[in-house]
Amino acid sequence: MRIVVLTGAGISAESGVPTFRDADGLWEGHRVEEVATPEAYDHAPIRVHRFYDARRAALAGVRPNPAHHALARLEQALGDDLLVVTQNIDDLHERAGSTRVVHMHGELLSALCRGCGQRVPWDGDLEHLPPCPRCGVSELRPDVVWFGEVPYEMDRILDRLATTDLFVSIGTSGAVYPAAGFVREAAAYGARTLELNLQPSEGTDLFDEARHGPAGLLVPAWVEELLG
Repeated sequence: MRIVVLTGAGISAESGVPTFRDADGLWEGHRVEEVATPEAYDHAPIRVHRFYDARRAALAGVRPNPAHHALARLEQALGDDLLVVTQNIDDLHERAGSTRVVHMHGELLSALCRGCGQRVPWDGDLEHLPPCPRCGVSELRPDVVWFGEVPYEMDRILDRLATTDLFVSIGTSGAVYPAAGFVREAAAYGARTLELNLQPSEGTDLFDEARHGPAGLLVPAWVEELLG
């Protein structure tokens, strides 16, 4: 069985990772336009760097939860037949043991050079505008896909959605595109679809089946059911 799993903020929230977007639409007190657009970076790069530097530093205080570990276990059983596509920019999937992960919205532990276009591993601050270790230009920005930018590896994702047998969405709002459209894409090619979410998402009605509750309970139970 070929499976594509999409994970969103809900799976990491159970590890203590902030979900960024508050109930009032603000990103931890900031308007989206202040910290999550290319224009925001051009206008106030230090403010944007401080926002993501704090998020990067906070990774040291969180750990993968049972949902992350269950998906790593599923990968051990399925190998290349499983692809995890995550909207999250943390590294919790990898720390749990998953290796077949697409970070469609980028990664906190990476920096993107606007000079040479290279993505480089990065675990420190960017506020002091360090030079790119590959080209030497001081143009490193957070390697995060901002509003108005194209997510990473969309061709690979769409190819897998066209050939998967099962599409599973875990901890997503169903409101952020293009990821919110993946369930329709997979279903159009005949895949069965399953939502595992704390509460019904905006797209719950699009899934063949929906189970609601904490990811740390639902995901291990689903993996056990699948492998058993």
